[in-house]
Amino acid sequence: MKFMTCTAFGLAAVVVSAMPSLAQTKWNLPSAYPPSNYQTENLVQFAKDVSDATGGGLEIIVHSNASLFKAPEIKRAVMTGQAQMGEVLMSIHENEDPIYGIDIVPFIATGFDESVKLWEAAKPAVEKKLESQRMKLLFSVPWPPQGLYSSTAEVKTIDDLEGQKWRAYNVGTARIGEAVGAQAVTVQAADMAQALATGVVTAWMSSGSTGYDIKVWESQKHFYDVQAWLPRNIVFVNQAAFDALDAPTQEAVLKAAAAAEARGLELAKEKTNFYLTEFKAHGMIVEPPTPELQTELKKIGEGLVNDWLERAGAAGQEVLDTYKKM
Repeated sequence: MKFMTCTAFGLAAVVVSAMPSLAQTKWNLPSAYPPSNYQTENLVQFAKDVSDATGGGLEIIVHSNASLFKAPEIKRAVMTGQAQMGEVLMSIHENEDPIYGIDIVPFIATGFDESVKLWEAAKPAVEKKLESQRMKLLFSVPWPPQGLYSSTAEVKTIDDLEGQKWRAYNVGTARIGEAVGAQAVTVQAADMAQALATGVVTAWMSSGSTGYDIKVWESQKHFYDVQAWLPRNIVFVNQAAFDALDAPTQEAVLKAAAAAEARGLELAKEKTNFYLTEFKAHGMIVEPPTPELQTELKKIGEGLVNDWLERAGAAGQEVLDTYKKM
């Protein structure tokens, strides 16, 4: 009897110790960027905050560097429930709705303060679109201002970009490439190092962050700080997965998301100068664009604003009107 009693207590202890793991919910969060990127680091901290707040009840596993899904596949994976959460560069989905491209319309918002205001103006429309696709927006983090990368050739005017192999990663960058007479090549961030090393891409616009991640100094010599726009990543969750959480866990996710948005903004600001300093330290020439190049790019930007408004219609105009009043 004593043996049976001890055995029973032992079994009970095993069952009790197993209960937390049985109650634990695990979510996958795919991302397209390497572990060392501040966007990914921010996601990892977000996941830790959620785990800490829920006592390990909700574990979010970050899959970086497009290891689970490639960048263009992430949003659909979340929408269909293949992953519970996802992070994407918002503008890669501009083809399905122009509102996803508001952040990359050139020279509307060229600094962090302007970027925050533009996001606040556009956020309700982005939320509404995601809701229609059975997803919930959690937070958004900007990238540093976009600059122009070039190989050994100097770029003093847009004529110097004619015929170059231009990296396009969304609708906006493809249209800029077309406007300057370059040959657009679609390449996502995870494939950029190889594309530059093999000459598939010779000129492109992106943030200092992307260049630093891929050690751009090994293949490119020039970075022109044109500050064309500040693209954004958005983080979202499958609505059904979120609804399945109890109220305290939902609150923990939303609280951690708000903290991640604020922290991500500060990280982007801190990293901006760091990236440019690193470029110089590795022998790159970092300089502002010539007045002629800046004027020509802004003229192209004006045309792209009108183009975006034509596609976005009244909803797009409302966002820009709201932004201008802020």
